[in-house]
Amino acid sequence: MTLLHDGELSAAFDHAARRYDLLTAVNPGYRADLRRSARRLRLPGGGSGLRLLDLGCGTGTSTAALLASAPHAEIVAVDASAGMLERAAAKPWPPGVSFVHAPAEELAGVGGGFDAVFAAYLFRNVTDPDAVLAAVRTALEPGGRLAVHEYTLSGSAAHRAVWTAVCRGIVLPAGRLAGDGGLYRHLWRSVLAFDTVPEFTARLRRTGFRQVRALPLPGWQTGITHTVVAAAPDVRQETP
Repeated sequence: MTLLHDGELSAAFDHAARRYDLLTAVNPGYRADLRRSARRLRLPGGGSGLRLLDLGCGTGTSTAALLASAPHAEIVAVDASAGMLERAAAKPWPPGVSFVHAPAEELAGVGGGFDAVFAAYLFRNVTDPDAVLAAVRTALEPGGRLAVHEYTLSGSAAHRAVWTAVCRGIVLPAGRLAGDGGLYRHLWRSVLAFDTVPEFTARLRRTGFRQVRALPLPGWQTGITHTVVAAAPDVRQETP
């Protein structure tokens, strides 16, 4: 199963950036589900005094979802695709939102001290998910929250079949019409190749995250897309 990786994948997203928002709008509930996942971070006080990271922000739809749940927070939005990031940054944003061009594997250049990280449709697209999770854990404050919004199949054959049917009937034809067939074939195959929900929650625990929970999303994406929430270790509590 051939997948796109690293620079090749970033270039594919660069090419697709101009039409990306139009295609995602075809997905019922796409924006509402992102807002639901962002709310599952349970950030207090509208995010007042908090510093948040939107990792893999794309064209900024996930950034908007995070902003809706934490309108008073400082938000740093990061993406490896210059084309997607350009589309995101061109939208109207309040002063507390900034954009950084960087791959998820190089968070050291973005800094740390984040109270929460939101990562939508990211982890199945990185070459080394464990390394990115370790970098996220380092970037978070002790006890900081992580919400991963991702196509993570339940493991059921039925959910796998629904995903393939949706891709063959809608996603792949739309991608070909847009001139981005390679990227949307990657989308289909990357979900099939990625962790199931039990595998991904186990991966988070191995990386040191606590309070790991997988929460379903409604509609046709039930069993296909989940919010996985977790917390970084609280060093103050774990130190003897």
